[in-house]
Amino acid sequence: MQYPVTKRAFGLAILVLSGLQLMVVLDGTVVIFALPRLQEEMGLSSSGSAWTVTSYGLTFAGLMLLGGRLGDAFGRKRMLIYGVGLFTAASLACGLATGEAMLLISRAFQGAGAAIAAPTAFALVATTFAPGPARNQAIAIVGSMAGIGSVGGLVVGGALTEFSWRWIFLINVPIGALIVLGAVYKLTDTAHHRTPLDIKGAILGTLACATIVFGATEGPAMGWDSPIILGSLIGGFALLVIFVLAERRESDPLLPWSLFDSRDRVATFALIFLAGAVLGAMTFFVAQLLQNVLGYSPLQAGVASIPFTIGIGVGGAVASKAALVIAPRWLLSAAAVVLACGLLFGSTLDRHVQYLPTLLALLLVIGFGVGVAMVLAPLCVLVGVPPSNIGPLSAVGQMFMNLATPIAIGLLSPIAASRTLSLGGRDGRAADMTDAEIDALNSGYTLVLLVCAGLAVLAALVALTLRFTPQQLVQAQHAQDEAQRS
Repeated sequence: MQYPVTKRAFGLAILVLSGLQLMVVLDGTVVIFALPRLQEEMGLSSSGSAWTVTSYGLTFAGLMLLGGRLGDAFGRKRMLIYGVGLFTAASLACGLATGEAMLLISRAFQGAGAAIAAPTAFALVATTFAPGPARNQAIAIVGSMAGIGSVGGLVVGGALTEFSWRWIFLINVPIGALIVLGAVYKLTDTAHHRTPLDIKGAILGTLACATIVFGATEGPAMGWDSPIILGSLIGGFALLVIFVLAERRESDPLLPWSLFDSRDRVATFALIFLAGAVLGAMTFFVAQLLQNVLGYSPLQAGVASIPFTIGIGVGGAVASKAALVIAPRWLLSAAAVVLACGLLFGSTLDRHVQYLPTLLALLLVIGFGVGVAMVLAPLCVLVGVPPSNIGPLSAVGQMFMNLATPIAIGLLSPIAASRTLSLGGRDGRAADMTDAEIDALNSGYTLVLLVCAGLAVLAALVALTLRFTPQQLVQAQHAQDEAQRS
């Protein structure tokens, strides 16, 4: 086979693939620090702010497995181009949005575009870069985009919002156009074959989650006895049951039930979901606390959150070394306890808290616990799996992680809003609130951190049930490396 790149992973091809990964990761976080500005300028409600994040996350996570199937069936290069094209057009619509409905619909299409494009990146590395140093470099560069994007999303989102919240979306337009042009001229497509897509399963699963989240998010505003809310919750759970029944009858389902034959793997999926829920909810509400309660600007809030990402990096590095000699159950449960303690302390914060040393130390500690979980839990999923199944199984684990964030934000936002309203607070611009109303707003945010601490304790208990050994994790790491290089 002829490879376009045979020597070093530099040039347009690696810019296209790494740029794709970076853009998708950035858009998952970049909007969070713009939400207070969106509330001020567009009049977003607290539920509207939550939907700005969840509408992207639900379609991205819910359609990700279908996106992988589309690449198998029609060619990954083609799907990358279509997916990035949709993502770019939706980004333009977000940047030009004149109201809440237009913004949320456009965000949902952004997530759909990301779900089509993102699964193609590593597969295209294998057809574009020759085995050996070039491919190894490409894998490392593309893989590092998740970490770079998590930091960049905080700072870039804050910086762009200082000019206008619209720029966090419009910046994707020229980047997306360049990625499409680069893909057309520099990427080599993968072999493709007709395969069952299971579109029905993807739509049912995504609709079920979206309907349940809608009912939970809008409940406080519309009333829990509202026919719309009751219908949404009942209908959502009914769709979930239909999804399970339909997938069981499907000959080639998106979510193969054989994945759940192992008790340890099921526990690991639960752990990944809990970790994603805590991470997503904490990031969302801490960003609101920094700006709406402590009065930070978007850029200040983004920069102030960097220690959290540093903590993730340190936790991941420590976990990689410790996993060679210590069983994952002990490492993961200890990390969850550290995370729970940090969140418990965070639930006591008020509007007078100082960044140094309190918030700085707290963000480092919480980030450390998250970092351990983010490194070890995905490896636990791959224990005992042949290299040929590494990719699909990794995608399922990633789906659980990505799906947890919008669900957690959607379910916890009404809890925060209810606490705020019960203490005499109100929805709206923080700049127009009295000190008492700011305190009520803060109480809603910190209550969510307390709930997240409880979820972290639950994660610790789940982790204790795992039976994996250090040797099994080492073998899983080797299998993953082999799968990426093949």
